[in-house]
Amino acid sequence: MDYNFEKQAMARGFGTVCGVDEAGRGPLAGPVCAAAVILPLDCDIEGLNDSKKLTEKKREALFDVIREKAVAYSIAMVDEKTIDEINILQATFQAMRQAIGSLSVRPDAALIDGNGKPGSGVEEITIVKGDGQSMSIAAASVLAKVTRDRYMLELDKKYPEYQFKKHKGYGTRLHYECLEKYGISPVHRLSFLKKFLEKQ
Repeated sequence: MDYNFEKQAMARGFGTVCGVDEAGRGPLAGPVCAAAVILPLDCDIEGLNDSKKLTEKKREALFDVIREKAVAYSIAMVDEKTIDEINILQATFQAMRQAIGSLSVRPDAALIDGNGKPGSGVEEITIVKGDGQSMSIAAASVLAKVTRDRYMLELDKKYPEYQFKKHKGYGTRLHYECLEKYGISPVHRLSFLKKFLEKQ
């Protein structure tokens, strides 16, 4: 994990580079969340990695370190209603555009995790599995994941019968058992539950 991609972008003439990643594309409920982060190139954040490879405790600890050390960061969420209206890919791109556009320092280029460009108006460089290679994308992945998980814990208080605290909205066996028992809540993504609805 290093700043090679950031340095390559800067060598091409892009002065300020942010990393962008999302969390929550796959779940059956709740929003998709994206974050954009600009880190100083001399910034060493010990233990930073793709958020999926970190424990919840480690992500929570890194969340504060990243926000403290970042030159700028921004987090955006797009809700389940919008996901149903425009599809998850477009909702993810919308969240990424909002995160990039809300940075207090405007970036010249954005390193995007994955292979799709959200169309933010700045130069976009896609990196497949970038959250395991670029420090700023990894930082964005942690901010997005922690923010979304915390939001799902709030939804758990509102809809305790669905046990969002345990599965964060992902399609686990427990989640489907809750759906069978209680039906669909206002925060579920109907477009993700077509097969489930057909069986009802």
